[in-house]
Amino acid sequence: AYITEQLDAYAAEIKDWTNVVIAYEPIWAIGTGLTASPEQAQDVHASIRAWLKEKVSTEAAEKTRVIYGGSVGAKNAPELSQKEDIDGFLVGGASLKPDFLQIINAQNPTDNVGGAVNVAINGFGRIGRLVLRAAATNPLINIVAINDPFISTTYMEYMLEYDTVHGKFAGKLSHDEQHIFVNGKPIRVFNEMNPANIKWGEEQVQYVVESTGAFTTIEKASAHMKNGAEKVVISAPSSDAPMFVMGVNHELYEKNMHVVSNASCTTNCLAPLAKVVNDKFGIKEGLMTTVHAVTATQKTVDGPSKKDWRGGRGACFNIIPSSTGAAKAVGKVIPDLNGKLTGMSFRVPTADVSVVDLTARLVNPASYDEIKAAIKDASENEMKGILGYTEKAVVSSDFIGDSRSSIFDASAGIALTDDFVKLVSWYD
Repeated sequence: AYITEQLDAYAAEIKDWTNVVIAYEPIWAIGTGLTASPEQAQDVHASIRAWLKEKVSTEAAEKTRVIYGGSVGAKNAPELSQKEDIDGFLVGGASLKPDFLQIINAQNPTDNVGGAVNVAINGFGRIGRLVLRAAATNPLINIVAINDPFISTTYMEYMLEYDTVHGKFAGKLSHDEQHIFVNGKPIRVFNEMNPANIKWGEEQVQYVVESTGAFTTIEKASAHMKNGAEKVVISAPSSDAPMFVMGVNHELYEKNMHVVSNASCTTNCLAPLAKVVNDKFGIKEGLMTTVHAVTATQKTVDGPSKKDWRGGRGACFNIIPSSTGAAKAVGKVIPDLNGKLTGMSFRVPTADVSVVDLTARLVNPASYDEIKAAIKDASENEMKGILGYTEKAVVSSDFIGDSRSSIFDASAGIALTDDFVKLVSWYD
């Protein structure tokens, strides 16, 4: 009855059940130290599918993935995985407490949803903290360790709890000398300068999010794998690691690629938009400008910056022209556009959310309405959850916390002719 009540509450919020995952924790296990038997789990799965059939559709009942989200013990896991209604389970204490049931919009579902993956974060700066915040609401991601040589667990808890842009952390936080606790779950904290010295294996780390900005080559990032990590994702462009942008070229990933780059935030905004336009109409050439929020490398007041004199000027008081490799990086993830795009950046005094302006000459002429229609179609189908679409009179702060890589602003773009257009897309 409790789960049905929760499903009814979620149903009011979900307009599209495509690629939804339902993950639940059996409430009879709460506070007792017990785990559900395979039979109990299957009974609940059957009731969830019956609810889907009655309240949503027969198709939803057949296609929606339902995942057991309790602490599946080694004893029950093999048997549980054989039950025909069970699409996967979260292993090893990947608890959904205190919610007991979550519905996840799985925009990019993988074939191996058999349990939560163990992830570590190297570098608890802006990116590292936001990775943890995002993972805290996703039962398929299990953050087990953090490394940062400059931050104590006391300060780490404080920095996670309070955020000027995204607000106070919604969950419960605490710490001891070697851990921070997120909703009661321990996360081991290391304080190593050299990635090769981090004992990731002690925490069964599978993936490392490399978010220091210091180890951005295959050689440097591979140091994480010397003590147990299996894969490394660099949260920045890399000079030699394979670069992937979700929705654009992620299907080219191969299992023997142990170190990969997730590119930059600007590339993740530009590439999905450029792919849709290039696939549909062809891009002959283009110039990109990103109007970019301030970053940690900028100065609060004028200060020395030997490599970039403009970049040394006060971030709060200036519009600062800057370079960006985002447009050229698109050529790496979309080879057909290699050499056809370049761009620049303007750093502006806003705390979060940036916007890409892509001015392009098309190979095949099209009206602006046709271009809008193509982007809207992609945003509702193959790029759903990655590329967004809006015709509303929005401004930058409207996109704070938006998890989509790129949100096309249909009412902000313009066309001079049928083959010369300016396209605008937002990103947090």
